[in-house]
Amino acid sequence: MTAHAGPITIDRAAAAASLAFPRLIPALRAAFIAGAETPLRHRHALAAPGAAEASLLLMPAWRGRQALGVKIVSVFPENGALGLNAVSSTYLLCDGATGRHLAVIDGNEITGRRTAAASALAGDYLARPDAASLLVVGAGHIAGMLPAAWAAVRPIRRVRVWNRTLAAAEALAASLRQQGLDATAEPELEAGVRASDIISCATLATTPLIRGAWLRPGAHLDLIGGYRPDMREADDTAIARAGVWIDTDAALAEAGDITQPLAAGVLARAAIRGDLFGLCRGQARGRATADDITLFKSVGSAIEDLAAAALVHADHAAGTP
Repeated sequence: MTAHAGPITIDRAAAAASLAFPRLIPALRAAFIAGAETPLRHRHALAAPGAAEASLLLMPAWRGRQALGVKIVSVFPENGALGLNAVSSTYLLCDGATGRHLAVIDGNEITGRRTAAASALAGDYLARPDAASLLVVGAGHIAGMLPAAWAAVRPIRRVRVWNRTLAAAEALAASLRQQGLDATAEPELEAGVRASDIISCATLATTPLIRGAWLRPGAHLDLIGGYRPDMREADDTAIARAGVWIDTDAALAEAGDITQPLAAGVLARAAIRGDLFGLCRGQARGRATADDITLFKSVGSAIEDLAAAALVHADHAAGTP
């Protein structure tokens, strides 16, 4: 039997260098066009007395014998109080033909970047072409990536940041200004929503933050954070006023912003206008008019992780970037 070296380790900095949004967004588009096997993620609740429920997620994906990988994710909502990220993850990329382990890659960087890139990919079909103002709701790891992702598909000129803790919003806005963006902290969520073309939410909220009455004609609402049926970022009025798209059918089972309105009769299954597969393949229509209010709900897909990991590994194998 021929011996093989073990998997290489690719850290956060190296992963980030390979996943610039102008490159990652087209890679995700190509992945959704090509398709892959993505079983419904395995989620295990981690309960502990006196603590918020944590989660362990396992997300496999494969594309024939071409590519294979799995992401392991732990989500501990109370980590912010400890100065730690709520989400920790690692990606294992394998040879699709042999199953040999090729690389262990920083999963947080893959998760954050592919999540922001998927929102921008959907927004390329759903946000107005002239959308120039962005409200980021949340101030965590993924929230910090959203302005650069949106700037890759829309002419973003103004960024506002709202967070329950104003100091965190101010810190993120300062970081974004260092990146050359016109960014400010927004103390009033309603005012920020009413003033923005795109509202992109990356929070762990369990009760709605965004009120549909605040959305102006032509607005695009992007909901990232809720990954469980008991989590919500937008109210029923937002769902009722907007045309609704999802990333994959997993949102029908996992996303409170979809499951709760479906159960209440606020949203009909047939009224969901499409998913990322349909949008990327030209099988689902995106925004129809300038005044449409559009809404995209994502829960994340292993197909995105696999596409991002493949980019990172290809660069490492080629000795770039």
